[in-house]
Amino acid sequence: MKIPFLGAPAAPLDPALVAPMSTAADPARTGGRRLGVLVQHGFTGNPASMRPWAQDLAGRGYAVEMPLLPGHGTRWQDCNQVTWGDWVATVDGAFDKLAAENDAVVAVGLSMGGALCLRLAADRGDELAGIVVVNAAVDTLRKDVKLLPALKRVVPGMPGIANDIKKPGADEHGYPTTPLKAAASMFAGYAELRRDLPRVTVPVLFFRSAEDHVVDISSSRALNARLSSKDFEERVLQNSYHVATLDHDAPRIFAESAEFIERVTAARD
Repeated sequence: MKIPFLGAPAAPLDPALVAPMSTAADPARTGGRRLGVLVQHGFTGNPASMRPWAQDLAGRGYAVEMPLLPGHGTRWQDCNQVTWGDWVATVDGAFDKLAAENDAVVAVGLSMGGALCLRLAADRGDELAGIVVVNAAVDTLRKDVKLLPALKRVVPGMPGIANDIKKPGADEHGYPTTPLKAAASMFAGYAELRRDLPRVTVPVLFFRSAEDHVVDISSSRALNARLSSKDFEERVLQNSYHVATLDHDAPRIFAESAEFIERVTAARD
C-alpha cells in the first residue's frame, strides 16, 4: 500500500441494493401481538448484508425497521462526513418508530450494528425486550487504532474490510475503502460504550464466528466480562467469517434469533 492511500474509486452503489426496509407487523402470525425488530448493518456496510435476515423476520410477522446509516450506501468519502453520534441518532429514530407502533421491540445487529444495539440497550434498556448481536465490535487488539486520531488528518482512507465471508459468491456490497475520520469516531464510540456495558441488563444473544478476520476476541471478552444481563448467551459459529448473516451459518442465526425473540417478547406480557 502506498502512503498516502487515496482510496478506491468513488463508484456509487446501486440504490436498490442499499435501500432501507420498513414493514408493518402481522399480528396474525405472532399470537395477536404487534412485535417489532430493529435490524442494523455495520461499518462501511449497508442493508444488503442484513436483508436476508430482515426478510426472514418480516416473514415471521414481525415489523421490521432496517435503516441505512448516514454516510453509508453511497460513496466511502461520504462516511468521513458523519460520526458515531449520527449513527446512534439514526438507531434511536428507528427504535422510536417501532416502539410507537408495536407492543414490544428487539434490536439485532452485525458488527458495528451490534455495538449500536448495545448502545441502545445501555441507554434505553427499559424499553427493549432484548438484543441479538452477530460478531459485535466493541474493542480491538489492533495497536494501529491508537494512531487514528493523527492518521485521519493526513490519510482519508485505508484498504477496506468488506466481504469477510467464507461462502463462495456472497457479496455484502460494502465500501472498498475504510474512511479514517469515520473509523476514529467509531472507535471513540466503542470506548464510551465499553464503559457503559454494565448498564446493559436486557436479554442478549451473542453469535460469534470462530474465525473472524475483522473483529477479534477482545470484543467477546469485553461482553462476557462487563454486561450485567442475567440472560446472556454466547453461541459460536463454526462455518462463517465476519459477515455471518450472509454466510453458511445464516440459517442458524435466523432460526435461533427467532426463537430468542419469541421468548423474550413473551416474557414482557
